[in-house]
Amino acid sequence: MRVVKEAEERKNEILDAADELFGQKGFDGTSTNDILQKVGIARGTLYYHFKSKEDIMDALIERYNVRMLGAAKEIAADRSIPVIERVIRTVMALNLSSGGSGEEIMEHIHKPQNALMHQKIHKSIIAGVTPILTEIVREGIEQGLFETPFPYECMEMAIIYANTVFDDDFVPMTDEERMQRVLAFISNLERMLGAQSGSLMEVMQMFGGGEAEGHE
Repeated sequence: MRVVKEAEERKNEILDAADELFGQKGFDGTSTNDILQKVGIARGTLYYHFKSKEDIMDALIERYNVRMLGAAKEIAADRSIPVIERVIRTVMALNLSSGGSGEEIMEHIHKPQNALMHQKIHKSIIAGVTPILTEIVREGIEQGLFETPFPYECMEMAIIYANTVFDDDFVPMTDEERMQRVLAFISNLERMLGAQSGSLMEVMQMFGGGEAEGHE
């Protein structure tokens, strides 16, 4: 007897299979036949849910975004957390490799054969994160912590820089070089935001790991 599954359940099965296969073989190395065999479905069923392999990749990226941006939005909305700490914690929440299968996800996104997927993730992060951080910056402006007529553009530039320079796949660095760029990044971010010199130095904890998560 043929098992008929709910559309959403079947769609998630396809995504789970594709996620695993992309991790093992890369996006370019995975065929739709590979996905069909792993899920055990007919080609027509696959194309009922997804138009192409690229469509599957876009759906996976959307799934990653929900995971990354959900926690970021929750922190950003919590006004009990001070503005500067909220900026730090919001950015930290975007770390896909913290917990669960995130480490494997990031590992296969960074493979050369997954370059397109990597590029799309970066574009999604810029589009999704910039408005979240902009609202926190606007709150900081109201509190007199920041002074800039361009909160959105400041955050957009910061995210683009951080996602490029602090991505080892794009710019290989020694620990010393990374620390120097972190210091420069913080210093210039303070200037862009019109913040008091040194007020964002807590961002160092984000790169050092651990202590920036102190707020409960």
